[in-house]
Amino acid sequence: MSKHLQRGLDALRQSLVEQFGRVEQMIQLAVRSLVERRTDLADRVIASDEGIDQAEIQIEEECLKLLALYQPVASDLRRVITVIKVNSDLERMADLACNIAERARALDLHPLFRAPEELIEMVTVANDMVRNALDSFVEDDPAKAVEVIRTDAMVDALNKIIIDQLHEMMTSNSEMIEPAVHCFSASRHIERIADLAESISEDVIYLVEGEIIRHKHGVFFETHEGSQ
Repeated sequence: MSKHLQRGLDALRQSLVEQFGRVEQMIQLAVRSLVERRTDLADRVIASDEGIDQAEIQIEEECLKLLALYQPVASDLRRVITVIKVNSDLERMADLACNIAERARALDLHPLFRAPEELIEMVTVANDMVRNALDSFVEDDPAKAVEVIRTDAMVDALNKIIIDQLHEMMTSNSEMIEPAVHCFSASRHIERIADLAESISEDVIYLVEGEIIRHKHGVFFETHEGSQ
């Protein structure tokens, strides 16, 4: 590998880590705005989105430049491909954070509405997934990536419980239909953020081990555990 390519890859990695940090902060502020009914935090999240979009374009352009100038192969090529995919997932996470912030604004108009308690647990688990996905990328750690993928089932289960409770709430009290729909949307956005953390973790496994495990988690887990 040339020194120029190595410098380019190092700079690319640092740019993505910084983007990860910005997006993680957006998610945390968005869920706080939802749970704490803080419209000021929701406004901060929405105002941050333009910067995320600009950074996403810049990172993608740097990836394409490295591909064109140095034609990387093997692990270097996998790293560039992974950065492109993770960069896209982070931008989608930021959009979802904005969607959550918008739902928080809407719920602020319904002070009597109380979200299901499981929503806080779901938020905590999803935040941990995002943070651990970042750690797995920074540390090139497929074991941490596997744990993120396994945790997604917990978020899915909590989302189902929340949806069931909201459905019951709407059925029993027509005045709760509008805020419950906003809460349903927020829960779905949080669940989608967890899905994207899972996707990033799949990409980390591809980066480190060169194996695409999308749609075949069970087979990979069996093989991975059997080799330990």
